Amino acid sequence: MKEKEISSASSCYVNRELSWLQFNQRVLEEADDPENPLLERLNFASIFQSNLDEFYMVRVGVLLDTLENGVTDDKTGMTSAEQLSAVLDRTRGLLGQRDRVYQGLMGELAAYGVELCSFHSLPDKTKNLLEKYFHTDVLPLLSPQIIGRKQPFPFLRNKSTYAVAMLRTKSGGERMGIVPCGEGALRRLVPLPGEGLRFVLVEDLIAGLLSKIFVHYKVEGSVLIRLVRSADIHVDEADGEGDGMHAEAYRRSMETLVRRRRRLNPVKLEYRGKLEENIRSSLCRCLDLSKKHLFASGIPLDLSFTGALRDMLRDKGELFYPRRVPQPSPNVDLTRSVIDQIRRRDILLRYPYESVRPLLRLLQEAGHDPEVVSIKMTLYRVAHNSKVVEALVDAAENGKEVVVLVELRARFDEENNIGWSRVLEQAGCRVIYGLDGLKVHSKLLLITRSHQGQVEYITQVGTGNYNEDTVRLYTDYALMTAAHDLGADAARVFNSLSMEEVVEEPGPLLVAPVCLRAQILKRMDEEIERARAGQSAYLGFKLNGLTDKVLADKLLEASQAGVQVDLLVRGICCLVGGVPGLSDHIRVGSLVGRFLEHARIYLFGTQERRQVYLSSADFMTRNTTHRVEVAIPVRDEDLRDQLEEMFFDQFRDTAKLRLQQPDGAYIRARGEGSLFNAQEAFYDRAYQRVWALPAPQRPEPLPAQDARPAMASAALPKTSRPKPASVKPAPTKPVKRPGLLSRLKRKR
Repeated sequence: MKEKEISSASSCYVNRELSWLQFNQRVLEEADDPENPLLERLNFASIFQSNLDEFYMVRVGVLLDTLENGVTDDKTGMTSAEQLSAVLDRTRGLLGQRDRVYQGLMGELAAYGVELCSFHSLPDKTKNLLEKYFHTDVLPLLSPQIIGRKQPFPFLRNKSTYAVAMLRTKSGGERMGIVPCGEGALRRLVPLPGEGLRFVLVEDLIAGLLSKIFVHYKVEGSVLIRLVRSADIHVDEADGEGDGMHAEAYRRSMETLVRRRRRLNPVKLEYRGKLEENIRSSLCRCLDLSKKHLFASGIPLDLSFTGALRDMLRDKGELFYPRRVPQPSPNVDLTRSVIDQIRRRDILLRYPYESVRPLLRLLQEAGHDPEVVSIKMTLYRVAHNSKVVEALVDAAENGKEVVVLVELRARFDEENNIGWSRVLEQAGCRVIYGLDGLKVHSKLLLITRSHQGQVEYITQVGTGNYNEDTVRLYTDYALMTAAHDLGADAARVFNSLSMEEVVEEPGPLLVAPVCLRAQILKRMDEEIERARAGQSAYLGFKLNGLTDKVLADKLLEASQAGVQVDLLVRGICCLVGGVPGLSDHIRVGSLVGRFLEHARIYLFGTQERRQVYLSSADFMTRNTTHRVEVAIPVRDEDLRDQLEEMFFDQFRDTAKLRLQQPDGAYIRARGEGSLFNAQEAFYDRAYQRVWALPAPQRPEPLPAQDARPAMASAALPKTSRPKPASVKPAPTKPVKRPGLLSRLKRKR
């Protein structure tokens, strides 16, 4: 794009921090949507709060760190101070909306006997019972503190709740008392006598009985507070101990950095109750926190107790989404060799609609296949009880060469990954780590075989992590292929990582940080040239975030050349579509629903010549220039058709899709007639695909609760019908070594 065009395009951008807050508002809107079941709405309110906490820990921490540096947003020109001010103002509005939504939800739950009571509103008889409970079960677990010359202000833990008391001494002096409310084995929901699910929160109980704690003082006021601290640690500092650092030294360095995070500066303090000015001033002084970072709350400061309410009401089916279970892939017969099936044709798994079992079976099978020479894999986030790690450990025990790149710098998963790296190393796997200054975020698996004297590859590239827990909640894709050129390119990626290098020459895989963005720009330019020549041209991208200005500028150039651009971006999108004369041909949608949209898909060209890629990379600068990412071409025509169909179906969604307006706002894409929910339709089709198979080929068992559900979507399209597979003898079932993983985990 020419310089003058870039300058005029500034109205097509929104600040990334404000765009993220827009996304979290869409999450909050799901809590306010009466089309969602009641307890699912309450869960969205809790997700909104945890999202906001993480945003402040990560992004606001960065803004505070850059206040003195004169850093400006490269898209909007806003300084760090201007961004911070806008974020704080926007947060107040969102918190007010959150309080209103939560109070409405709790009012609706009253019909089911659920009530959270204020301690002060209870009758005396109930208060007396609670006071007895407090003395026997709560007070012994508390660690109250008076603030004074010999008792300095205590360290307040991140996201923990505290009761703060304004105290008057017998001589008339003022003191401050602080009581941690979330430590140890305290029961959060304290049941009340009588019918129904009536509770008082333990922090409200403590705040109501502070006079029983500070017995030598007069309690003149109290307030509940909850502090959020920055998590902006620079994990690359762990690389600074010099070349040749041993693995254990690197892990210890990372553990030190993670511990440092727990004590970083406060960035947000919410309070519930009346915050007297003297307490406000004292807290701000002791925490070195501006009063602008204090937020009043009309609801509980921590909504994590809503999970316990969900458990108590499990028998109330109408309060939850209808039960859905990931279905067997109709393209994989688990009674036969998965490797042989991949050798015949590419296989695509669609999570959470289809089960992760074929991928797990592939790993298990590779660990026992005599023709398998090596298994290489990148791990960014894995489950706490990971079957993926178990399969890798088993393969190493069977004498396979197992090379695993474990990214210790996966934010908030550092400790989990440090532990798993030790487990893998103890089992005999070769464990390597990310590169200096570059996280390895790719989802890449390479199985190398020696078959009849020839080298064969099985390559798997995914859009999401190798985590059996999140595949039930996140929408992702996993492509498995035996294409030799793709496997050879994957081998090149692993060889580069092993030698602490990056891939510098383009191949059939698009590999960041050097080759991915350049190849995307090249394909965009091809569409731009077609449009300028008067031909039809198209670009489509499904992403979690779009902040990379180089790519965004190119999309604006494409729009102005006449290329039709569709962007399906769940979270941050700094680009605004539909701006007259600038982004007329760009359509931006965001889908927030039951499942977290996590897949990344790139579409280049019109249907008759379309190239489709699956990738781990968003269009964010951190992905395109500061991480090792991989995108893989989808060559199978049927699979390409299925991915295109799912992409365009999400733009047809009239239940959960929001469409961005030229002013940057998002509105629901409501249509006439009944609502079309793409996520539910995809699940319906997953069930249909299984039932469409002849009975002898139908995977069993299907969950009885979900057998032949009522279908809300259109009939299964022809391109989605599975091809019948030829019958082959079932492979020998691997012999498990029970207890191996448990023994290794105990050593952690």
